[in-house]
Amino acid sequence: MGAVKIKSGIAIDKAVRVFVNKVERDRGYTLINKNITYDEFLKNRMLIIHSIREGIPYEFFNLIKERTPFNEEDWASFLGISTKSLQRNKVKVNFVFKSLQSEKILELAEVTSLGKDVFDTEEQFYLWLNIPSFALGNLKPIELLRDSYGKEMVINELSKIDQGVFV
Repeated sequence: MGAVKIKSGIAIDKAVRVFVNKVERDRGYTLINKNITYDEFLKNRMLIIHSIREGIPYEFFNLIKERTPFNEEDWASFLGISTKSLQRNKVKVNFVFKSLQSEKILELAEVTSLGKDVFDTEEQFYLWLNIPSFALGNLKPIELLRDSYGKEMVINELSKIDQGVFV
């Protein structure tokens, strides 16, 4: 399992660098660190803005999807499309998601990254996502990820857990 994780990390870091080169070329954004990692990418807000406007390619989305606890149906729901459309996009050559969908993809990547940092194991994070939370109005955190305001509530709750503040 550890070797698979390392290989996956290398693949997504490489995909980030390829995508960032395209963003730099197409959007005129210059990045100082050309050897950027996936985690650094998610923390660079200006790069995220340019990336959303550029649109996330399906290949990059697929690598992000592999790092999240969400299944195909979850992703289709989050992106506001059918699972059939999501599957059709997979086979389209050079498919790029629209800005709103790209934004949602990166929001969910951010939540997943933080959640994995906060909890001891990925399994604990995935379990937390699917248990109703008193602090979140007795809703499951995964239910709140469908919109930006809900995502912010989940991020805030994860930050509180990380700081040891429990409700």
